[in-house]
Amino acid sequence: MRRGPIPLSLFVAPTGWWIDLGLGAGAGLALVGVWRLTHRFFPAARDLEGHLARLLGPVRPSELVALALLSGFAEELFFRGAVQSSAGFLPASAFFALLHTGPGKAFRFWTLFAAVAGLALGGLMVWRGNLLAPITAHFLVNAINLRGLQGLSPKPEGVVTLVD
Repeated sequence: MRRGPIPLSLFVAPTGWWIDLGLGAGAGLALVGVWRLTHRFFPAARDLEGHLARLLGPVRPSELVALALLSGFAEELFFRGAVQSSAGFLPASAFFALLHTGPGKAFRFWTLFAAVAGLALGGLMVWRGNLLAPITAHFLVNAINLRGLQGLSPKPEGVVTLVD
């Protein structure tokens, strides 16, 4: 904000945007894979998903997509666009991880995963010089993981979901 208007080039490169989109999709899917491995081998990660599913509750598919898109966009604009550009790659990644925490042992996995994700998303920003790849990756991680949480959350009477 101190530097004036935010340029469109912060969000997307006029040439090579398709590379950024592909890298973001690949990074997002890789991060989901990392989480799935964590989930498989560590019971505390499964406990975390149960906590998060209860906190989230039932969400319609359109709300899920909106939540994933808005959180991915806003967090990347803040952490990579503002914090990383002024404080640097490692401080932005650490700050991202620290703000993804909660009470109890299970939430340590969320913080650890956020640290790994923050490094990956920050690295994409450093490498590509715009936010399209980090936003795409963040959106995919949130959308896929939120969808997975929906299978765990209690459903009110009479509600039918796509996984029923």
